[in-house]
Amino acid sequence: MQTLNPQMALPDREDLLQHLRFLPETGKIWLSEHRSLLLDIAAMGSFRKEIINTMGLERAKGFFMRLGFYSGLKDAEFALLVRPDSSPEEAFLTGPQMHCLRGMVKAVPLKLEIDLDNQAFYAEFEWEDSFEVEICRSSLGQLSEPVCWMLLGYACSYSSHFLGIEIQFRELECRGKGDHRCHIVGKPAQEWDDHESFRALFREAPLIDEVYALQSQIAELEERLPVEEVEGDAPTAIGIAPPFTSALKMIDRGSDSDVTMLLLGETGTGKEVLARRIHSLSPRRDNAFVAVNCAAIPPELIESELFGVQKGAFTGATQDRIGRFERAHEGTIFLDEIIELSPRAQAALLRVLQEGELERVGDSKLRKIDVRVVAATNESLEEAVAQGRFRQDLFYRINAYTVIIPPLRERTNDIPLLADHFRKRYEAHYKKCTLGFTGRAMAALQAYEWPGNIRELENTIERGVILTDPRQSISEQNLFHIRSPLAEEAHQQLNQHSGRVESQQTKSAIEQFAEQVVEEGIDMNELENAILLKTLDKYDQNVSQAARALGLTRPAMAYRLKNKVDAKT
Repeated sequence: MQTLNPQMALPDREDLLQHLRFLPETGKIWLSEHRSLLLDIAAMGSFRKEIINTMGLERAKGFFMRLGFYSGLKDAEFALLVRPDSSPEEAFLTGPQMHCLRGMVKAVPLKLEIDLDNQAFYAEFEWEDSFEVEICRSSLGQLSEPVCWMLLGYACSYSSHFLGIEIQFRELECRGKGDHRCHIVGKPAQEWDDHESFRALFREAPLIDEVYALQSQIAELEERLPVEEVEGDAPTAIGIAPPFTSALKMIDRGSDSDVTMLLLGETGTGKEVLARRIHSLSPRRDNAFVAVNCAAIPPELIESELFGVQKGAFTGATQDRIGRFERAHEGTIFLDEIIELSPRAQAALLRVLQEGELERVGDSKLRKIDVRVVAATNESLEEAVAQGRFRQDLFYRINAYTVIIPPLRERTNDIPLLADHFRKRYEAHYKKCTLGFTGRAMAALQAYEWPGNIRELENTIERGVILTDPRQSISEQNLFHIRSPLAEEAHQQLNQHSGRVESQQTKSAIEQFAEQVVEEGIDMNELENAILLKTLDKYDQNVSQAARALGLTRPAMAYRLKNKVDAKT
């Protein structure tokens, strides 16, 4: 077990500041891959007061502890990456330094003992100038219990995630309740007698459960109201973007009829999911739903595949075989890429739609059929009609109720919802739990054009879940592991403002330095040599860190150093 000397200074914050970027032109602040905010403390005070008045003191306490808890998770992940070569104690102190960097509190370590092998931990800190104490004094007045709720939730989650064991902190003294200092102690959860009741503070507040209970009681009292029939389980349609919700409204309104629907949309926009929704909301929901990808069936077989074959119709037809339409009798058939139908299949489909009857290949008998048809294509049927590829009379027949499905690039607001939906699906599939997406990863998802639409997004999220370690956030690199040109463009868009601001800040300094070099006649080789050696001294002869500081690759740095040595010899 190693014990931190209370007199030992906190690690240098310079390495943390390198990950902090202010982009005022875009209205963003980035800390590594996570977007951060600057919030006014007075507004936070008003918000806390309103939450307490609305939820009560105990629920408000849990609410703000959970708020700090979520922040601590992200910072622990960051700490494990930013100081990989430091001792456990020094790396652990990244969290207290992040608290200070965010302007929340100055955390002074009094005692810190970490024994990773035996999962032992003990820590004492003193919090100076807690923002929550200031809020309490300005907005709420002195309370009868400790008030640093967000800071405490942060300390618990940060320590637990950093160490991989559940750590709980208690604020034993607090200036918000009249003590002379804010003093916290942390140790493994089981070493606290009240660890179970304390853990309950990090569960979601039960207020909504009480609301549901009240709603149930109201429902029981409304016995005279008619009970609505529950419609079938419709496939979930995720989205709030107006183009999508408009299409969804049209689909839902037409589902209850037998009208033939035509879904127009690019590949990967979810047309089959919406076709299943049409079926599940229709009176035919209890019967078969048959999906057919017309583009996947050879043209010479499409007619027999859809309408069936009579024994002896052609070589190899040794028995009668029903087609997809007969399988879908009294149900729904979904014809994807209907534009790929052969001319004979188009004529047979027109007869089904107009007369409600079909004729198997090689048979003269007409069979009555009752099928709801939903068709889809990603091409313009009007152009196909003009080119002679699609029957005009069939086009008019299926074009009676057309719904346009918007591409994902027109549904930017839906990307976070869809991404989170797919993340949960694949976390369950691969039996792992991540911490969600980094802010930069989500920004890249929203900046990308998604030519493959929802299907491409789903595949990207699956890759991100696979490449992300458990209890880590899904990064942009894990999503776009092999960056496509459009993803690269999105990446450049995120960085271009940062580069512009930084170049503006450094331009004047570089110009002044260049003027001084020219005026004093400084030799360029000597100047380069001095810069290289000075940078190496700053980073304790670590070539990799020196190269990063100078904007060079390590091989380039090593090459320059070698040339300097060779020149001297």
